[in-house]
Amino acid sequence: MPPKKVVELPPMLGRPGNNVSAGLVGLPNVGKSTTFNVLCSQNVSAENFPFCTIDPSTARVKVPDERFDHLVSAHQPKSIVPAWLTVVDIAGLVKGAHEGEGLGNAFLSHIRATDAIFHIVRVFEEKDTGVTHTEGACDPIRDLDIIRQELRMKDIDTVNKFMPEIQKDIRREPKNKAFQVSLECLEMTVAWLKEGKDVRFAVDHYKWTYKEIDLLNTLLLLTAKPAMYLVNMTEGDFFKQKNKFLGKVKEYVDKNCPGESIIPYSAEFESKMAAFETDDERAAYLGEAKVKTQLPKIVRHGYHLLRLVHFFTAGTDEVKCWTIRDPCKAPGAAGTIHTDFERGFIMAEVMHYEDWREAGSEAACKSAGKYMMKGKEYIVEDGDICFFKFNVTAEKKK
Repeated sequence: MPPKKVVELPPMLGRPGNNVSAGLVGLPNVGKSTTFNVLCSQNVSAENFPFCTIDPSTARVKVPDERFDHLVSAHQPKSIVPAWLTVVDIAGLVKGAHEGEGLGNAFLSHIRATDAIFHIVRVFEEKDTGVTHTEGACDPIRDLDIIRQELRMKDIDTVNKFMPEIQKDIRREPKNKAFQVSLECLEMTVAWLKEGKDVRFAVDHYKWTYKEIDLLNTLLLLTAKPAMYLVNMTEGDFFKQKNKFLGKVKEYVDKNCPGESIIPYSAEFESKMAAFETDDERAAYLGEAKVKTQLPKIVRHGYHLLRLVHFFTAGTDEVKCWTIRDPCKAPGAAGTIHTDFERGFIMAEVMHYEDWREAGSEAACKSAGKYMMKGKEYIVEDGDICFFKFNVTAEKKK
């Protein structure tokens, strides 16, 4: 019998777990706190002056998932645990934030604690809303340049402060090649940042290995975090789906941040939607405006920025949504439930969600031959319904 094929998983920046967080980042007065309010149904002050939010406001948002809702409806469990996205409203950054301008050091540390970044870009002008812009005229490209530059400069500072530690290790053990590789990785990172490029786009360019990625992950670099761009426009522009800056923003992101998403939305419109007292009122307003709220799309995209997918455990006691990086082997997925499940992994019993829904029940899945037994090399798919078998008989190796 030929040996089983071993699947090699690619190295990835970041270490998100089941508690996934995203920071709302941008200049002052671009609509961060208003966006936070409507995303999280909270009431954070959103005044027309810089640094309105100093301590970050934090709230959890349920990640919309029709599959989870259907599992809950079918099983009627005693306990329901959906996927959550923690959203953090971070105060507005200004030029010189990496040097402490505008309380910048504190704000940048708040960003460091998140897994992903939502760049909020303003494309509405003062004459349309009465909201001043801290840099004068509305210019979203300039605003993006300022924010990205501040994040890069802080990353350069972080790497430069860490580099002497590696150099000290090299002097102590000059024959240790691992230390030399680490130093070269850090030097390449600084050079890349000085070219005006974000760290997350360097992984494929330099073909970094697991060891190099692990080193960078310990530094929690700001530009290593995946990003999404929320383009905040007036309600009128959102209804028309037109704005003179929108094409320029897309061109900028495509050139400088390839593969990252842009979502046009209107915090003004979403605030009106949130103010309605009933779903019928919201539905009537949406029908009249002939547009859709963008909030579910923002939350879903934000969650999946991190290449996260879900698997489910489901029964009458509990339906729970579990979060894993894509790709993830079955033992790693089991380990999100409990480390013993990974350590003593035997097998995974799996139903694909679509197979379960089509069959109508677990028993029907088994009868149709769609209930599968999978081993250690199985890559868990988004939406899998899993039951793990494990056996732990010995103490964990130290």
